[in-house]
Amino acid sequence: MTQPFQLPDFYMPYPARLNPHVQEAREHSTRWAREMGMLEGSGIWEQADLDAHDYGLLCAYTHPDCSGAELSLITDWYVWVFFFDDHFLETFKRSQDREAGKAYLDRLPAFMPMDPAARTPEPTNPVEAGLADLWARTVPSTSADWRARFRESTENLLNESLWELSNINIDRIPNPVEYIEMRRKVGGAPWSAGLVEHAVGAEVPAVIAGSRPMRVVRDAFADAVHLRNDLFSYQREIEDEGELSNGVLVLETFLGCTTQEAAESVNELLTSRLQQFENTTLTELGPLFAEHGLDPVAGAGVLAYVKGLQDWQSGGHEWHMRSSRYMNGASGGAGGGAGGGAGGGVNGGKQPGSVEQAGGGGTGQEAEAAAWSPFALSGLGVSAASLPLTTGRAEAARARGFSHVPFQKTGPSLLPDFSMPFTLRLNPHLPAARRDLVDWAQRMGILEAQPGVPGSRVWDEARLLAADLPLCAAGIHPDGSAEELALTSGWLAWGTYADDYYPAVFGRSHDLAGARAANARLGAFMPLDASSTPVPANALERALADLWGRTAGPMEGPARRDFRQTIEEMTASWLWELANQAQNRIPDPVDYIEMRRHTFGSHLTMSLCRLAHGRRIPPEIYRSGPVRSLENAAMDYATLLNDVFSYQKEIEFEGEIHNGVLVVQNFFDCDYPTGVAIVNDLMTSRMRQFQHVAAHEFPVLYDDFGLGPEARKAMDGYVEELRNWMAGIMNWHREVPRYREDELRRASRQPVGTGVVGTGVVATGAGSGAGSGARPVAPWHGRPVPPWHGPTGLGTSAARIPVPAGTRP
Repeated sequence: MTQPFQLPDFYMPYPARLNPHVQEAREHSTRWAREMGMLEGSGIWEQADLDAHDYGLLCAYTHPDCSGAELSLITDWYVWVFFFDDHFLETFKRSQDREAGKAYLDRLPAFMPMDPAARTPEPTNPVEAGLADLWARTVPSTSADWRARFRESTENLLNESLWELSNINIDRIPNPVEYIEMRRKVGGAPWSAGLVEHAVGAEVPAVIAGSRPMRVVRDAFADAVHLRNDLFSYQREIEDEGELSNGVLVLETFLGCTTQEAAESVNELLTSRLQQFENTTLTELGPLFAEHGLDPVAGAGVLAYVKGLQDWQSGGHEWHMRSSRYMNGASGGAGGGAGGGAGGGVNGGKQPGSVEQAGGGGTGQEAEAAAWSPFALSGLGVSAASLPLTTGRAEAARARGFSHVPFQKTGPSLLPDFSMPFTLRLNPHLPAARRDLVDWAQRMGILEAQPGVPGSRVWDEARLLAADLPLCAAGIHPDGSAEELALTSGWLAWGTYADDYYPAVFGRSHDLAGARAANARLGAFMPLDASSTPVPANALERALADLWGRTAGPMEGPARRDFRQTIEEMTASWLWELANQAQNRIPDPVDYIEMRRHTFGSHLTMSLCRLAHGRRIPPEIYRSGPVRSLENAAMDYATLLNDVFSYQKEIEFEGEIHNGVLVVQNFFDCDYPTGVAIVNDLMTSRMRQFQHVAAHEFPVLYDDFGLGPEARKAMDGYVEELRNWMAGIMNWHREVPRYREDELRRASRQPVGTGVVGTGVVATGAGSGAGSGARPVAPWHGRPVPPWHGPTGLGTSAARIPVPAGTRP
């Protein structure tokens, strides 16, 4: 069978090593699989299948340092998870029987009791039997915190198979952001990360397990694992299994390009995620340990875990290059595909520090690990010096991310024809809210310099009026009372003021310590009980104390904790921006999109939308996959919209690097108009996803949770609130002077120019109430975007073909 594309050159700076207990693990896992009923008679695997897949070799590569007993246990877990994947495919995906698939999945958590001594049901199939046995053998030596995290990742891996099945049922290919998020759950790499903790004998301390650095390390690891697997498994999944959840297919569809070009683009993203893994480890873990007072033993344990993830990357890559399960030139395909910078062709050359070609099919012909050399560079942080293990494209991309020149002249922001299918409605209390906000800002001291803080007068009354945040609030909450509208306006003003304040006060001086100290104080003004707060030292603290008291007072305890968390996540994201600014580092695209939801304050304002519905909706509904998918799609639409409008403000006037258009330009090495066009395509796809989830996934969610009429009505109301949220944000961007060149020059004390470039044409969906069409917006001097013919430059082969108008997805 001819391979559909040639494997790209891979960035893999960590040499693979082989565990010496590989044969012991192979033999044990074969006996175990037979005892569990996974082989002859299962209808899924025969002995030859298990031998050809060689999961013992996978685990020996991915866990090179653990004992023989531990390697056998880990290998049994992988045999189980791959058997589950094939069993679910044959039993439910091929027949597209979602109802039976859900019943099958609903039983599995019962075989993972949090109390190791608890009884489990009688297994009815090999998947249940294997899970019960593995859980009993694994959890006695672990903490309750690890058990909870590992059980959650296992449930995610199992349950999100329904998402894949649903997409097959409706012949739907996800958009890139949706795919990355869901692949983490379906693909199982977070689950693999949990097993890495077990294998290295060092659990991540509970106090930091949920922190941003540890989450990013885990997620970057997961994304790289999944994207690599997508490249190797494309032929098997797309041509044989009829899958639609494959990163190559996702980008092939989104970019409208060839399979080869999409594969190259997936590899670029894989490289970016590996480099994000390295950057987070080297720049964020040390401060995290200090912040939480981790002792040297605990810190060393975390670093052992990180090294275990690194070993998994290199070992997983090596296994993919050898296993007959995948497209690698060794399984009857046409061959080709470079081993990349990692050491030559498939089945040909060797990686430095790697192993010879291991005998296929569990024949026992595994090779010995290569001799160690003191001159072989390996380990975290030396990828730039490990030239044989990297690629020119990878290093060019790395350098490009750190070489942005700030304050480049851009001219007025380019505005594409945005998709906005929802009709704007404005709250009738808007005039009063505008008056109240000016009075409130003056009382809080927002419009003046802060005592003893240089550069802290970031707003005056003219700038507050130019932002016109009550207009945004009026669109977000068209039916709210006057008090609710004033409160939302205040929160928007506080967040927007802080968004301008932190870069001006802490960013220009690279004062990360001062920013951390400021953040630490903010928590004291959000008490979870009725306790008193300190005396505010500045306007930011004074305004927060006022807003918190007016908002959190009527809330119940759990809701108050959740609301405080949204604010703390937003304030923490400001530190992430300052750290990147200190490095002059344009963020990785996945990290940027996920953090942008926090920097924009999306969770905060969405939580205000929930207040009217919260008591009628079970909390687990808000935590469900469809609700988070709906919210994330809406957030990404709004944040990228803001990036398009604020491009001139941020790039030309503020020297910013946190802008979605700039992130796309850097990743694809393309020009500004092309970046805007790609961002607009992504916004459009996220809007379609929002509509899809509301129309197709929510009815299934209601049935799955057995929601009654009142709860269903409340959830439908929440969906409508989010439609208002997006329409109101769109209208606000189109109408306010905040992003216009004359206001930017006034705010920066530059003379206002007389030249105007273009008139700007934007969609009318939100502003005029019409569902389509366009009109000139005379006060907004944006420029229309030229037709997109694909990015150009280094690293853009995945999108280098012209696409006729009307044919791009």
